[in-house]
This record gives sequence, structure tokens and C-alpha cells, in this order.
Amino acid sequence: MSGTTEAGGTEAFARLLRELKDRSGLSYGALAKRMHMSTSTLHRYCNGTAVPVEYAPVERLARVCRATPQELVELHRRWILADAARARGSRGADKGAGTGSAQEAGPAGSVGSAGSADAVGSEDALDSAESHDDNGEPVVVDVPSAPAPPRRPRRRRTVLIACVAVAAVLGAVVFTVRPVLGGGNDTGDQQAAGATARATGTADAGKASPSPSPSAKGHKPSASASASATASEGAKSGTSQGDRQGGDQRADGGATGAVPLTVGTRPYVYDDPCSQHFLVNSEPEQVGPPVNEQYAPRWAAAYGAVSSGEQRVALTVQGTGEETVVLEALHVRVLSKDAPLAWNDYSMGVGCGGGVDTKSFDIDLDNGSPMVTVKNGQRDFPYKVSESDPEVFYVTAHTKAHDVRWDLTLDWSSGSRHGTVHIDDNGTSFRTSADVNRPGYDYPLGSSEWIRRDS
Repeated sequence: MSGTTEAGGTEAFARLLRELKDRSGLSYGALAKRMHMSTSTLHRYCNGTAVPVEYAPVERLARVCRATPQELVELHRRWILADAARARGSRGADKGAGTGSAQEAGPAGSVGSAGSADAVGSEDALDSAESHDDNGEPVVVDVPSAPAPPRRPRRRRTVLIACVAVAAVLGAVVFTVRPVLGGGNDTGDQQAAGATARATGTADAGKASPSPSPSAKGHKPSASASASATASEGAKSGTSQGDRQGGDQRADGGATGAVPLTVGTRPYVYDDPCSQHFLVNSEPEQVGPPVNEQYAPRWAAAYGAVSSGEQRVALTVQGTGEETVVLEALHVRVLSKDAPLAWNDYSMGVGCGGGVDTKSFDIDLDNGSPMVTVKNGQRDFPYKVSESDPEVFYVTAHTKAHDVRWDLTLDWSSGSRHGTVHIDDNGTSFRTSADVNRPGYDYPLGSSEWIRRDS
């Protein structure tokens, strides 16, 4: 059943790509050239044999093919499901390869397991290895073969027998000592129970379970999320830091506080190629040329840039299992509000027409008590999500008088559990500053330098 679901998700995504490509009237070669990728890579995306590891090339394809706002949202939803299916298939292949190699011993077994891993993961390795350089040209790097598993220790059985013997001795000591300490003493029983709970990784009532350290997978994510979950009876609770996985943030709590959802964040969403402006504390000669949405986080980090006037953020919320998770409300928190930055304004594009008003949520950061409000026909909360039914929310924050640092919190519930997910920009707050009366610069098509804006 799982294999059928995975295949269905990938095929639905590929089918929509083919429909957009056919409707554009462009050949695979012409479309690939416009997207700065190889024709074979685009062909694999459209026939369902590969899924892009990032959403940016998918969005570029959709915009070249003149997709409608509704098609953009649906394409993003199908890519999320296809990417999740690809990840599950990759984990299953790795698990199968690991099991097979564990059953074999010696050099012959090691060689066989490595070859099996390469055969199963060759398509995923090719997709992961293909990237693009700063000029947009495709670059393929060599993918090392999977290392051979370590040999099984020769004295494993001896160590195991020794451990069993030690456990038996300790059990006998505990059985003998506890009656001596008071035989049924409540304090002694509670101490022993507490020690057992700590040894098995659970927490006493009212104490938070330890948080796992976040780990990076593949590449640096675009955002981070942390969350806390609380059981309805209030007896146990857990808190954890988000586990970053390829741009999505999975918040996994302890034994009693696992958060059943993930939040992926894109901090700079372009309504159109010209919609994004940045404030930079540098002169034009020191600032590199503009970039598209895919590279905006890296560009902003390189120049210490801050969103100018407004900032549009995309949140992809998805359940981690079959159970339904109710998203109760989305809140904004203003962390600081200062005078606007006296920096230069740089536009990421020129000569674009008016953008399409997409359904979204709006935040007026100049308000004394900012709130998340609906915009352009967006339905208000609550929403429901699961692993097979994600939601994508667009949040637009704007200011005309301040330099504001802010973040978001998302309230959720699932059955008897509920909690709050903290959403920010890769561990730091979002930052948006007013751009009134600031010197502005554009980078016209065909130009090699920034040009001062007349108005």
C-alpha cells in the first residue's frame, strides 16, 4: 500500500509538470535552456523517474509556462507529497541494504552490500549530485560509493553473556537491598522509580524530557522551528528543538511530547521577479547583482540585507503521520521595533508588470498590537493537515515607519494533545524595515552595474 501511495504522489506531480510543459508549446530543450538545467534532468522530472530535491526549479518551470496562482499552489502541494514519497523510498532502500549486509560476514559480504546500495540508490544519488553554479549552469559532482559495513566483532557473544551476568547480579543486589532500606518506604520507592524512568528515557510527571540536538541533513535549511507539546491531563510534557531536514523542520518531542507536524519556511517569496527589495548598508559598487528567489537567503546573508518595506514568507505545514492535526491559530510576535534603517534600497528586478494578488495572511507591523489577518479571500483558521494533506500559507508583513524583528507561533492540537510551534528564519527572527526616502537602485536587463532609481 505504501509503494502504491508513493508512486501515486510522484506520478501526480509529474503529470501536472507535463501538462504545464505541453501547454507552453516549448520543447524539452528550449524549456531546459530557459531554466538553466540539462534536458535529461527536465525529462526525468516530467516522466516521474526523478523528483527535484528543491522546489525552486519547479516554481521556475511553472512561471515560464505561465501557471495560474491556483496551479502554483497545487504544484507546490504535489511536490511536497512527491518529495516525501522519494524520502520514504530512499530510507526503505537504505534499510533494506543495511539488513542484507548485516546478514553477511567477511570481505565478500562487504563488497556485495556496497554494490546493492549503489544499485538501489543510483537515481537518488544522481538527483542529489546535480546542482547549479552561480551562473545557473548545471554541475554534476561525483558521488562516492557507500562504504562497506564494519565487520561483526568476534567477541560479541562473550560480551553479551557478560552483560547478562552483570544484569542478573545487579538485580539480585537491588532485590536484597531495597527491603533493608525500609521495606515499602514510599520515599525509597519513588527514588527507585525516578532512577528507572531516567534510565529508560522518560520523565517524571511535571518534568520536561531532554531535547535532542538539531542536526543538519544534506544542506543548510532555509528556516527553523521549535515546538512544545502538552498532554490534556497535564501530567506529562515534552519540549524539543526542531530537527532540520532539507528545509523542512520536524519537531520531535520525547516519549510523551512528539509534535505531529513539520513546518518548512521560505523567508523571501517573490510575487514576481521584481517584487523583492532589500536594504543593504553598502554602496552599489560593493553589492553583487540581484538573484532569484532560490538564492535570496544566501544573497541576503552575504550582504547583511534586510527586507525593504515588506516581507513575504511561505509556510508549508504537513503532518508526520496519518492522524489529523488541527491548526488552531497563527500569531505574530514583535521582538523589537526601532527607527527604520538608513540604508540603500536594492531591487531584485526591473520592468515587471503588476503581481497577482495571491490568497495570503497580512501583518501590519506598524500596528501597536500586530495580528495575523486574512487577505485576498484567504480562509481564516482553523485548518487540518496530515502527512498526505499539507497546507501552504503565505504571510506578508509590512512596515512604513519602523525596523521590526518578528517571528510567528502556530497553535496545534491532535486528539488529547496540543502545543505551539515556534517559526523563525533558521534560528533567527525575521526582520523587515521601512524604506521611505531611501536611495533606490535597480539592475536593468543587460546592465553590469546598479543604476540609481529616479524616484
